[in-house]
Parts: sequence; C-alpha cells; structure tokens
Amino acid sequence: MIEIGKFNQLKVNQCGHEVYLDGDEFGDILLPTNEVPEKCKEGDSLNVFVYSGRKGQLSATFHTPKAQVDEIAWLKVVEIGQVGAFLDWGLSKDLLVPFNEQRSPLELGQSYLVKIFLDDNDRIAATTRFEHFLIEESIYFKEGQEVDIIIVDKTDLGFKAIVDNSHWGVLYNNEIFQPLRKGRKLKAYIKKIREDKKIDLSLQPLVPVHTQTGDLSDKILNQLIAQNGHLPLGDKSPPEEVYRAFGVSKKAFKQAVGALYKKQLIDTDKHSITLRKEERRLPDDSSNAEI
Repeated sequence: MIEIGKFNQLKVNQCGHEVYLDGDEFGDILLPTNEVPEKCKEGDSLNVFVYSGRKGQLSATFHTPKAQVDEIAWLKVVEIGQVGAFLDWGLSKDLLVPFNEQRSPLELGQSYLVKIFLDDNDRIAATTRFEHFLIEESIYFKEGQEVDIIIVDKTDLGFKAIVDNSHWGVLYNNEIFQPLRKGRKLKAYIKKIREDKKIDLSLQPLVPVHTQTGDLSDKILNQLIAQNGHLPLGDKSPPEEVYRAFGVSKKAFKQAVGALYKKQLIDTDKHSITLRKEERRLPDDSSNAEI
C-alpha cells in the first residue's frame, strides 16, 4: 500500500522520456525527468518519497524532505498566500499550513513547530495545533530506551519535549549541561516512567551506577596522569564545566571522585583534584621493575 508523505519502494511501470511508477490504487506516479536514474528500465524498484504535486497529482522524488507525514519539525515560513502559510520543507513544492490549522497567524520569515499530516483528501499539510496528536501517558516506552526528541518550550522545571513524534516528556534543569533551543532535535533516553505514566527524560544513557562510577573513575585518573596530577574541577565546580570535561552529570562526577578518594588515590578541595604523589605514574609503567 502506498504511503503518501513517506518513502516507498515502487516499481517502474514505464521508462522513457517520462518515468511512471506503479502507484497501486493511486495509479501511475510521475518521477520528474531530471531525477530519472541512468540505465532506468521497466521493472526496476526505486525508493522514492511520494507527495502531492503542484496540480494535486502524486509525484515522486529522490530528495529527502526535512520531515515526513506523522512527524513534527521546526520549519520556516517562506510565503503567506490566500489559503494559508507555506513552509520550506526541503522540496520544490512548499508545505501548506491552512489558516484553520494555525494556532495564531504565522509570520513570514519566522520558524514554527508543526505536525505534518494527511487531510481528508490525502493531501499533505501541516498544523501548529499539534497538541491533540500527542499523548501525555506512556504505555509503550521502557526506562533506559533511546528515543528521538524535539525541544518545545522552556518551563520552570526545565524543558518540555516531544518524544518520538507522539508523546510529551520533560528534561529537568539540573540534568541539562548544554544550550537548548526550541525546535532542536536530539537523542535522549527514558529516565523514568512516573506513577502518572508521564515521561522523565535524560540526555545521557542510563548506566548502572557501579558501572558508570567505575568507568568514570578510570577517565578521571587518566586525565590526572595526563595533566601532571592536577585537575581544576572540584565539589564547587559548575555542572556545565563537569559536563564539558567528562560528558556526565555533577552527581555522577562526585560519586566517581568519592570512590577514588576512598581508595586514597586522590586529594580534593572545593575547586580541584590532585593525584597523590605515589600514584603519579602510568598504570603499566615498568621502568623501575626488576629484570
């Protein structure tokens, strides 16, 4: 079955000056002459994106749009017309947001989060009224699962995000160590499914604490050795500096430092870590070993 607004594997029905692909119940689908591959022949199978052409007929292209049907994307308004606003979504034909699908009037040159959908006539359109497409409660995700997210809004707690184009999720301020902006796409992880079935997110993989602490302790030791036994990071260092140095949260960093301190490998203060003198050699240093 053909999926309009998505990539499809279609068979070549006719290959000449114009190429027509087998659109099943939709009939032949035109592939523009300038996109016809060399040595094209009838019976070939092509992976193409199917969309509504300028005259309402289905067309195919090898070009990849910025988003497909059922996806949410951050797109720019390039024209305001009589029927609505038109967005640049990476294809020759711009994407329409009808006036009745605009939460508030869209402005030329501005970018907006929109959901791409098929209307009742199988035409591709977009809407800024995407909330009713999203689900608050999760029954499909598991803790630790990797997901795709889009940043939506800043809140007092952190950032609201859309998870896999279908659910709401939250990133908390104390776990964000990089600049975020509305419309940015990121990989994230399901940190927790709360009792109310809502989703808490993390930008870092969820690793068992003992494993994470052990690996991070090794990284800190290696960094200390490489920097003559001193690191300008400590208990009072900002979380952003810790993240830039090791890509982990402040909490994980403090746990790893604590583990090294308990092993009497380091000394610490509020703003630095120092490797004890007897440890300032590479683990495999055998220069003083007996032969």
